[in-house]
Amino acid sequence: MARPGMISSSSFSARFFASARFLASPSRPVDGGRPGGRAGAGALACVMLACLMLACLMLSWAGIAAPARAQSPAPPGELESLTLVTASGEHAFKVEVMRTDEQRARGLMFRKHLPADRGMLFDFKVEQRVMMWMRNTYIPLDMVFIARDGTVVNVAQDTEPLSERTIPAAAPALAVLEVNAGVARRIGLKAGDRALHPLFGR
Repeated sequence: MARPGMISSSSFSARFFASARFLASPSRPVDGGRPGGRAGAGALACVMLACLMLACLMLSWAGIAAPARAQSPAPPGELESLTLVTASGEHAFKVEVMRTDEQRARGLMFRKHLPADRGMLFDFKVEQRVMMWMRNTYIPLDMVFIARDGTVVNVAQDTEPLSERTIPAAAPALAVLEVNAGVARRIGLKAGDRALHPLFGR
């Protein structure tokens, strides 16, 4: 997941205070060329407005930078059927499909439970060297990297909750399936096995 950019509050502070100093400068001609007068009060009002805008900006920035624990998980979405085919047979799951940038960035973040037969499928639209991580993810997972034709590229088992370590695909992948940790071991899932879902083989 790409790290979102953040506008620096310090750069805005500098601009606001620079404007305030300019407006309040006694050497700046006001009121028809004479310093002071009614325009002096106007300049003071501008300074106060600039300070108010800065305070609002700082409060907004503080909200953006609030700790992740203050956020809540997205509600589960519509479920679709997906089957993993291994040497031990066919194994059916119900999965949420993440199709937009926002959905893929959010994923399973902040959730505390994933039912045994559920999973989340990330659709990256085109095959690419996908990289995942476990930021703000509390559930240990198995990550299954899947090619366009449904072939399993590689499996990252028992990923560490809350880790920001990069977990890459071994080869270009179209999608990543996240299931509970231990599923891959239980069903004998490995590279070369198949995933069946309308997303694959298009």
